[in-house]
Amino acid sequence: MDEAVTLAKHIDAADRVVVFTGAGISTESGIPDFRSPGGVWSKMQPIYFQDFVSDREARRESWRRVFNRTEGWTGAEPNAGHFAIAKLVETGKISSVVTQNVDNLHQNAGVPDEKVIEVHGNASYAKCLQCGKRYTYESLKPRWEVDEDLTCEFCTGLLKSGTISFGQAMPEDKMTFAESEALSCDLMIALGSSLVVYPAANIPIIAKQNGAKYIIINREETEHDVYADAVFNTEIGPLLRETMTELGLPLS
Repeated sequence: MDEAVTLAKHIDAADRVVVFTGAGISTESGIPDFRSPGGVWSKMQPIYFQDFVSDREARRESWRRVFNRTEGWTGAEPNAGHFAIAKLVETGKISSVVTQNVDNLHQNAGVPDEKVIEVHGNASYAKCLQCGKRYTYESLKPRWEVDEDLTCEFCTGLLKSGTISFGQAMPEDKMTFAESEALSCDLMIALGSSLVVYPAANIPIIAKQNGAKYIIINREETEHDVYADAVFNTEIGPLLRETMTELGLPLS
């Protein structure tokens, strides 16, 4: 596969790689994306952050989606793309993974939590909006079954899924970390992102403007294609599996 050979050469030549991932890497694990026909937002309306905070019924609906897994963001398994990234992190080639995904699949594949920069949060746990205390859904479900409006046991703040909702402020510390990683890499690889959701989509551009090579792997064309050094419109998992073989790091 010529694409795998080209991608392997770029990775091999780089000293510090940063990967930027979007929904496309996880759709290969069965996680629905957001905007395409059949995606999450074609089946249900998003609950805006201000509505969650101000409207008890909006909070109840949000928690119903969490415990019924309506949005489909949890429960899947990592695929070859996730495992390839994890192996390249382990070897030290990839310094960090900046992800728009909330499914925890990078960590499940073996990427250390401190190497994953989740700019849109994480759907695998709940968090207090006031003090930041984390909760497992398992610990909250008995309380939810009695009262669908959940508050923190420590400060009485509202509890919410760890995802960043529409209208909610981006995590400043994560964005700062992502930008610093973009400025320090010499190869940026965007995987499965439509690259239209800002400010997150600025991260690869920051790397490119600072002199890094920029590669995009996505099934469809993106607005960033004109800035990229190489664009591969193909499935991510199979390409990365073949690339790992080219690098002498075959996936088991």
